[in-house]
Amino acid sequence: MTATPATTAPTTCLVTGGAGFIGCAVSSALSDAFDRVIAIDNLHPQVHPHERRPRALDSRVEFVHGDVTDAAMWDALLPTIGNVTVVVHLAAETGTGQSLTEATRHASVNVVGTTELLDALVRHERLPERIVLTSSRAVYGEGDWRAEDGSVVSPGQRSAAMLARGEWDFPGLTALPHRSATVAPAPTSVYGSTKLAQEHVLRSWCLAMRVTPVLFRLQNVYGPGQSLTNPYTGIVSFFAQRARAGEVIPVYEDGHIVRDFVYIDDVVDAVVRGVTGASTPTEPSGHGTRFPFDIGSGTGTTILQLAKLIAEIYGAPEPTVTGQFRNGDVRSASAVIDDAVAVLGWRPKVPVDSGVRRLCTWIDAQLDAQAPGGAS
Repeated sequence: MTATPATTAPTTCLVTGGAGFIGCAVSSALSDAFDRVIAIDNLHPQVHPHERRPRALDSRVEFVHGDVTDAAMWDALLPTIGNVTVVVHLAAETGTGQSLTEATRHASVNVVGTTELLDALVRHERLPERIVLTSSRAVYGEGDWRAEDGSVVSPGQRSAAMLARGEWDFPGLTALPHRSATVAPAPTSVYGSTKLAQEHVLRSWCLAMRVTPVLFRLQNVYGPGQSLTNPYTGIVSFFAQRARAGEVIPVYEDGHIVRDFVYIDDVVDAVVRGVTGASTPTEPSGHGTRFPFDIGSGTGTTILQLAKLIAEIYGAPEPTVTGQFRNGDVRSASAVIDDAVAVLGWRPKVPVDSGVRRLCTWIDAQLDAQAPGGAS
């Protein structure tokens, strides 16, 4: 008698915020890895001015126009899709400055949207094998700084009075890069606070439900495909559009704000490894990661350096340091990426200089196509 070959159950990946910048970028890789990929997105007009499925979303992806905070949406969707293998949770409100004046909106999407997702997975008995969350470097706040005597301190948040006086740094201290295994989170924005709450909610639920959580704290993600109209995200694209128009790029504070710019292709690689990787560090219980993975270039770049690079690309005027500031912004944010390299086998491949040039080329093509007489 000939044995019947064993069959493998089809795999399904559910992606929240799947029509966003990262969701579209990772959609092809996920479609290659899973039998079925379902993307949910509310197509918020701040990100999607035309409120339609993005062309950049892989054609194999099933798109659902829905809101993660809507329990009725989950109740309509989950019974129709069978088992869920992996959830990639990208849905979030991301504006740091905007979160100070729209705190309820950010908390609703980032925290309640997560709990609605988790409740629905329980309600419909669709517990996945793992949930991958893209959190943010904003959870760290100012992070750790080194004092002149070599000790490491956490100075807290720069006050509005301090910023108004033009005191950009903490006296006698030097900022250190972020690493989740050693730096205690202390958000300085409502956005960062909601992302940290999101991490805590997801991790505690996953460990109780025997679901593996894979948490990523992303630095400043940039690259082709990001929104050119959202005023609350994308400093690289904002600078590029100013320089392309021949305008002076304004640089806040004294120009020495530090950020870690990580190219979208490198972020996609990290997410895919988190989704499909068999090896993740585990708790003693055997479920879940010990720490969130810091995903960045591993190199800090000052905002003035970024502005000068972009101005040079376009032959624009020299950037101007304005002394302006934004409450809730941190002075320095960069990442130690050793844990992601060691555990996931991931390493960023695109340095800032070449990544910014790629983005500028893409922006030129987009804006040229939108100009009168340009291609649709």
